[in-house]
Amino acid sequence: MERTQVRPNASPRTAVVWEALTAELDRQGGRELAVVDVGGGTGGFAVPLARAGHRVTVVDPSPDALAALTRRAVDAGVPDRVTAVQGDGDRLADLVPAGAADLVLCHSLLEVVDEPGEVLRAVAGALRPGGAASVLVASQAHAVLARAMGGHLDAAAAVLDDPAARSGPADTLRRRFDAATVAALLTSADLVLEEIHGVRVLADLVPAAVADADPGTLLALEARLSTRPPYRDIAAQLHLFARLSAR
Repeated sequence: MERTQVRPNASPRTAVVWEALTAELDRQGGRELAVVDVGGGTGGFAVPLARAGHRVTVVDPSPDALAALTRRAVDAGVPDRVTAVQGDGDRLADLVPAGAADLVLCHSLLEVVDEPGEVLRAVAGALRPGGAASVLVASQAHAVLARAMGGHLDAAAAVLDDPAARSGPADTLRRRFDAATVAALLTSADLVLEEIHGVRVLADLVPAAVADADPGTLLALEARLSTRPPYRDIAAQLHLFARLSAR
């Protein structure tokens, strides 16, 4: 199959993550990779990766999301390169072969599972030696700022003070993170952290009219801020790229 460029149309919501993933694919010299996308839903990452010539297994608990993924893969002409597996991220170790993946995506999942550390250990277990993990989590600092700027000061204080960084019983997430916490979880799973990026440093804060008027400048500024503390750490999400040590 002829390989295509992996990047979809860049947007501030995903461009920083795609840059990191593309760098890893380039590092692999263009060879076909086995990719596992845990909680990959309808295939926003899986299908572009499949179109670029890689084989992607998507693990997700929602049959509706997996049905949409299958349709999306068919429409993109890559149904043979995308495998849908129904199951929870907490059961990853039972759903994918050990040591077979070159790259595992774990995006927006650690916020909702029972045991984030166990999931990351399963991610590490799915990787071959030298394989990479892309981990994307919700940021506590951003949640505090966003609620305060929206006039919800009590909710901002709750997120700041709560051990899991939740705003209360109605919060849709079970936890949020700072970079140090996720880095420690990666280390405990025997994954070696290589990079941390902030995703959507400004995109959720600037007025929509500003973003729509000059998306190119916003995208460029997002890229510049994504690796620079303290800007990186107030992003809506934190992206951590790690690797299983080669044995």
